[in-house]
Amino acid sequence: MTYNPREIEKKWQKRWLDSNVFEPKDDFSLPKKYILSMLPYPSGNLHMGHVRNYSIGDAIARYYRKAGFNVLHPIGWDSFGLPAENAAIKHNLHPKTWTYKNIENMQESLKSLGFSFSQTREFATSDPIYTKWEQQFFTQMWDKGFVYRKKAYLNWCPNDNTILANEQVIDGKCWRCDTDVIQKEMYQYYLKITDYADELLKDLDTLQGKWPNQVITMQKNWIGKSIGLEFSLKLEKNIGSIDSLEVFTTRADTIYGITYCAIAPEHPLARYLIENNLLEQSKITSIKTMQNMISRDRMSKEKEGVALGIYAIHPLTNQRLEIFVANFVLMDYGSGAVMCVPAHDERDFEFAKKYNLPIKKVIKSDNEVFCDDGVLINSDNFNGLFGEEAREAIIEHFRQLGIGKKVINFKLKDWGISRQRYWGSPIPLIHCESCGIVKEVNLPILLPDDITLNGEGNPLSLHPTWKYTKCPNCKRDAIRECDTMDTFIESSWYFLRYTTPRELWEDCAFSKKDLDYWLNIDEYIGGIEHAILHLLYARYFTKVLRDLSCINIDEPFERLLTQGMVLKNGFKMSKSKGNVVDPKEIIETYGADTARLFILFAAPPVKELEWNDNALEGAYRFINRIFNNASKVVKKDFSSLEFKNLSKEEKYARKKIYEALLKYELTFSNSEYPFNTLIASCMEAFNALYAQDNEDVWFEGYYILLNILEPIIPHASFELSENLFGLKNLTTLKVDESALYCDTINIAITINGKKRAEVEIANNLSKDEILIIAKDRVQKWLNGKEIIKEIVVPNKLVNFVIK
Repeated sequence: MTYNPREIEKKWQKRWLDSNVFEPKDDFSLPKKYILSMLPYPSGNLHMGHVRNYSIGDAIARYYRKAGFNVLHPIGWDSFGLPAENAAIKHNLHPKTWTYKNIENMQESLKSLGFSFSQTREFATSDPIYTKWEQQFFTQMWDKGFVYRKKAYLNWCPNDNTILANEQVIDGKCWRCDTDVIQKEMYQYYLKITDYADELLKDLDTLQGKWPNQVITMQKNWIGKSIGLEFSLKLEKNIGSIDSLEVFTTRADTIYGITYCAIAPEHPLARYLIENNLLEQSKITSIKTMQNMISRDRMSKEKEGVALGIYAIHPLTNQRLEIFVANFVLMDYGSGAVMCVPAHDERDFEFAKKYNLPIKKVIKSDNEVFCDDGVLINSDNFNGLFGEEAREAIIEHFRQLGIGKKVINFKLKDWGISRQRYWGSPIPLIHCESCGIVKEVNLPILLPDDITLNGEGNPLSLHPTWKYTKCPNCKRDAIRECDTMDTFIESSWYFLRYTTPRELWEDCAFSKKDLDYWLNIDEYIGGIEHAILHLLYARYFTKVLRDLSCINIDEPFERLLTQGMVLKNGFKMSKSKGNVVDPKEIIETYGADTARLFILFAAPPVKELEWNDNALEGAYRFINRIFNNASKVVKKDFSSLEFKNLSKEEKYARKKIYEALLKYELTFSNSEYPFNTLIASCMEAFNALYAQDNEDVWFEGYYILLNILEPIIPHASFELSENLFGLKNLTTLKVDESALYCDTINIAITINGKKRAEVEIANNLSKDEILIIAKDRVQKWLNGKEIIKEIVVPNKLVNFVIK
């Protein structure tokens, strides 16, 4: 048979589509599997990272579908966002036009690869019917107090003209366009993710062994739970209405070592001094420079400070403590004020040395700066206490004096969701002079189509009519909220929407019956780069929807597989590196099955994959060999096969075939899905099959191998299975244990641990018989030598220790 991938792939893609074989069934009595790859952004072009992600997910979905499971394997489009707006400006297109055209293009690319996605559950997050329910969730959260608005210094991208969440600033730059981010004071809407910090942290324990340890660790560090002492440092004299600094420390044992205090540049005390011109102009300029730097840049710079000429009083010793504005103190961590103990903190020590500040040692040590636990000195009644005991005693002392308390703090901060751009879901709120901020009642609130996009300002706030409306309470003139939501909101609940059939989408966000059946997602597949942003937000949103009585689960993703990046010449594929491989060219030249086979064979899914043109050619040759030798299969009934009096080569071929089938089952029960070793096993089995000419062995071999390879190279497998077996082989197959039994085994023979020979022996020989054969095989290395020890490892090796 001749392998014609273009013809075969079009044939089967149409057949699958017409027969709806990839649609989830309504029969909820069946065992289910929900297999999901992370929501793609419709950039317009499929890249090899997409091919890898979806090839992994598709292989898993096809395996379980063939095994009799009811499989939900959907796809959709994360279609709101700044890239569409920026592309619209660049190409003079409407963002909607650009987005949906890209979706059409990428849909065709996905179909050309034969991915078994459900067609009936597909949607884009910019679809009005999706926006409707998202805005309803928002108004429910607003009613429950899960959302609030406040003014704050925010990360601002001057290129994209929008606010960014802390997580969206990477090394001081916008995660989208790589522009340096500055600080800008603005109103912002926040979701109270901190209310769920402790639960988000604790529930990570339920994901141990199911999620990669790296992802769990990254989330734990981002949430950042710490236990310590919270207390006030009274100012020597009031500054306006400010009479103290609120501070938090995890090192209450060092409390007697405080020699100065530091506050963030945005702290109310610093702002009051600047606004009332109570500082020299040079100091004001220095503080404002710090204010305009994003947090990560401040932390990486040399420690700098501005002395305010103001003092606080130590709560236990009454010592005067000078107050500085310092670049290492962040307003969004704690209260924006810290106590400084230079003898026992590297950062505080560096700052104290630079500004010639006092250093007081309160933990016994010979080091100039000592940051570990130790025995307290110079600490009044607490001298001699050690570590945790000292911390607990000092915290209790503060509590008894009524000047402090033990608290739990989290590094995690509330999620700022306001974006000052057009192409996003409008925040469904109204500003009324009489009623304040009220929620919209007629949802969805959709974007106006007639907008001007030039990259200057927020197009919605500049729109002449859209922003004007009536207050739903008092019916007076009012202004719509012109900010749109962070697009991570859309990707925080899309996986719930897939569970519900399209015909119900107008009436509900998702149906309880369908949710109860399909959740949790059994396998979630995506890149490690989503470890904090998307995965944390999706976990949070799930818990919020649970508390709004919308769903009944705590965690959405049962298992998580983070696939490695696709590299070429050692770098991640990118246009800037000039190392992009276009999937369309691969498909046109070699076919979709070759692309899938290569991408799954080149490396385990969780590891990085280095592109290799020779290996791609090798994948293509392997599929051709399967086709070219299919004519050796004589059609017959599987039950009529005879395997008596087989030759050594025939037995070996059957053994390798069933070893591959055994590997197949093991591969799909392994959470890391080592497809590379499965494919290698199939190649070994085919080579063994090729080395013999028994008709029944050829029939059985193809019957099984095409079944194993179907999730990997589905078009080729279906084509040959239909021609040879009428597709009867594409079902669950059992391993013939007798085929795995072999009369002989190969064992290695080593001398002092160094391999000298290998010999084939009967597998029922005694230890003494094995030693006789082994000695004879390596006699030339034993001549004249004394054998000190003889070691026989059953079925593996014989080792002679000589001198």
